[in-house]
Amino acid sequence: MSDDTRLDSAVTASSGNVFADLEVAEPDEALVHAELARSIAAIIKARRLSQARAAEVLGVDQPKVSALLRGRLAGFSTDRLLRFLLALNRDVEIRIQPASDPDRHGRVHVVAVA
Repeated sequence: MSDDTRLDSAVTASSGNVFADLEVAEPDEALVHAELARSIAAIIKARRLSQARAAEVLGVDQPKVSALLRGRLAGFSTDRLLRFLLALNRDVEIRIQPASDPDRHGRVHVVAVA
C-alpha cells in the first residue's frame, strides 16, 4: 500500500461545519457565533481599536472584549453579537429563503462584508 493510499483512507470529508464534525451541541448556532465574532474582531482590528476603546463602543468591559477576541464565546448570545455589530456601525440584514435542498433542514450563513 502506498503512502497516498493510507493517507486517503484516514481522511474524513467535512460537513462544512467544523462544530458538527466535532459533534458540538447546537453546531449551527456555534458556527453562527464564531462567524459573527470573527466579523466583530475584523472590524475592531480594521478600526485599530484598543480593547478598552472597543469595550466603550460595545458597552461592555474590557475582559469581555478580550474573551470575544480570543473566541471564548460562552455568554455571548446571537442577539448580543448582533447588537455589537450595530454598535460598530454595521447594518445587519437577515434574509429568509427556501433551503437549497428540500430534503434537509435549512442552514444559517453569515456573509460578512467588512
